[in-house]
Order: sequence, then structure tokens, then C-alpha cells
Amino acid sequence: MANTPRRRLLDRIGGTPSLLANGARVVGDVETPGALMLGGTVQGDGDVRGELCISVGAYWQGEVRAVSAVVAGTITGAIIVTQRIEIASTAVIRGRVAAGSIAMARGATIDGDITVTSGQAIVEFEEKRAPGSD
Repeated sequence: MANTPRRRLLDRIGGTPSLLANGARVVGDVETPGALMLGGTVQGDGDVRGELCISVGAYWQGEVRAVSAVVAGTITGAIIVTQRIEIASTAVIRGRVAAGSIAMARGATIDGDITVTSGQAIVEFEEKRAPGSD
């Protein structure tokens, strides 16, 4: 089993991620050298040089860039991802989404332009995990 590829982005996080817990609030730009797990609120732009996880109930207002992302919360602004973004059924994105590849659950809300930079088709899937089980 050790050689089994890890399907979910969060299973592949290496090192210790930065954490902004539920109830935390940041006003200003956020930069992290690696992964970031957001459970609270950010008002500002972001540069995440690893995986980004926006949990159910979390909120980001501003433009955020990341290597890869899993979004289950709300974004008002653009999200630009170099590699892959996974958008859960609970996600609400009001702004531009750009990524190398996009997997989106049925029920997700995106009010803005969607660009797949690799030219691949958007993968739609039925959410099988319970909401909030990031």
C-alpha cells in the first residue's frame, strides 16, 4: 500500500502546513512558503507556495495564488492555481478561477470566468465525502 498514489491533494502535503483556524481573522496580504489550511477569514491577497485548503465556513476576500488547492468554503476574488484545483460541492467562488486542471463537484457555485490553462476538460464529480471532512 505504501506505493499507492495519493489521490487527494491534502494527502500529498509535505512538511508542516500553516494554519489559520476557525474564528481566526487576518486583514492584509498572506504569504506562506508552503501549504496553508484556512478555517477562518482572510481579507487581502495571498501567495501560497504550496497547497491551499479553504475549509467549509472559511472565507477569503482578495486574489489568491497557490500551487494547488482544495476549496470547500467561499472566495470573493480570483483564485489562480498553477497545478490542480478541487472545488467541493459546498464551495462558493465569486470571481475568476484559473488552474492547470479543475475538478468540480456538482453543487459548487462559481460566479465568474473559469480557465483551464492546460487545455484539459473540467472534471465534474459527485461529492462522496460528508461536508466538512476535508
